[in-house]
Amino acid sequence: MAVPKKKVSGMKRGNRRSADALKTPTYVEDKDSGELRRPHHVDLKTGMYRGRQIMEPRDS
Repeated sequence: MAVPKKKVSGMKRGNRRSADALKTPTYVEDKDSGELRRPHHVDLKTGMYRGRQIMEPRDS
């Protein structure tokens, strides 16, 4: 039977359990196109971020 040699600190235990609280990613509806996108991310289809053209839009 495996027995721990030392007590696991609260920080180590909390870091191990931190993934238990992960939630599904949130999406918001884009004001211009009406499609779903991640908040605070560049829209890859149009290349827009916060109403400005940041990069070239993707063809696909």
